Amino acid sequence: MADNNGGNSNSGGASTNTAEVQIQIPGPSKNEAPAAQEAPAGSSEARNWKWWFVVAADAFFLTVGQTSATLLGRYYYSQGGSSKWLSAFLQTAGFPILFFGLFFFPSKSSSGETPIGKVAMIYVVLGLIMTADDIMYSHGLMYLPVSTYSLICASQLAFNVIFSYVLNSQKLTGLIMNSVVLLTLSALLLGVNHESYGYTGVSRGKYLLGFLLTLGASGTYSLILSLMQLTFENVIKKQTFSAVLNMQIYTASVATFACLIGLFASGEWKDLKGEMDSFQSGQFSYLMTLVWTSVSWQVASIGMVGLIFEVSSLFSNVISIFALPIVPLLGVMVFHDEMNGVKIIAMLISIWGFISYVYQHYLDNKKARSA
Repeated sequence: MADNNGGNSNSGGASTNTAEVQIQIPGPSKNEAPAAQEAPAGSSEARNWKWWFVVAADAFFLTVGQTSATLLGRYYYSQGGSSKWLSAFLQTAGFPILFFGLFFFPSKSSSGETPIGKVAMIYVVLGLIMTADDIMYSHGLMYLPVSTYSLICASQLAFNVIFSYVLNSQKLTGLIMNSVVLLTLSALLLGVNHESYGYTGVSRGKYLLGFLLTLGASGTYSLILSLMQLTFENVIKKQTFSAVLNMQIYTASVATFACLIGLFASGEWKDLKGEMDSFQSGQFSYLMTLVWTSVSWQVASIGMVGLIFEVSSLFSNVISIFALPIVPLLGVMVFHDEMNGVKIIAMLISIWGFISYVYQHYLDNKKARSA
């Protein structure tokens, strides 16, 4: 799967300046200020509540979808699954269900639409980057305990701050930089956590490979978020739900096709029948695991892209990190992952970093209300 100031300005087709990219929640964009002053107070308040409702719904989809997809992905490996390309394929293969959304929220044509060829090229590039990201995540989830995996993913916020600054003109403050340092430190603590080696039955070399690939996937994921925001702001310039759905559908379709090629080219498809037969909880459980993993990733993706569209890529990543304490705790309960002292410290540091970022939003919101 734009900043409230930057994203709302898309409807006017204007470019976003540096000051406007700073996240301010809630409130209309500067471009909409005159209209908001002329409109009745009740109408403005209704729009404000509607915006909050959409953001809350997107955050719910992202949190629930990401948590369930991560746990199901680890369950697939713990029950005997071993195909990394299939795991990557599942992260985007559920995109056809999103066509139902286009049926209820059809796209409206306009005279200033971006040329189809340009949009198609962007979707292809994003889809291929997404494919690389999916396969790295699949390796990480295979070689790491789910608690370690999810905590390393916290580093994606640090990457996203960098990409948002370079690509989206995001303003950096002391609190945001504090968040970046803390989340990076959390990931590094897990990288040198020797007690986790061999816990999932893998060697130290594979554990380190899983750590590096998960770290690389987190950086790639952050790049995708910033590129999507850049596309919404400067290319698509539409403030419609169908634009969000189209972004997810077509990038996911490219990634799905690429993963399908990888599945057959690697020869892993030959082992799928035997994998299903030997799945510890049975064939039906195997099929349901694949189906609901795919659906969960699409639910998460809709929330992710929706938050990019409504607020910003950085805010979308912050909500993704909000699920950080949930996955490790569920991993301990469901998969009996070891929650040692280093992991607890890493989780607390990550939560501290998350709170620092949320407090920055509070200050921005307070400043916007007093202006």
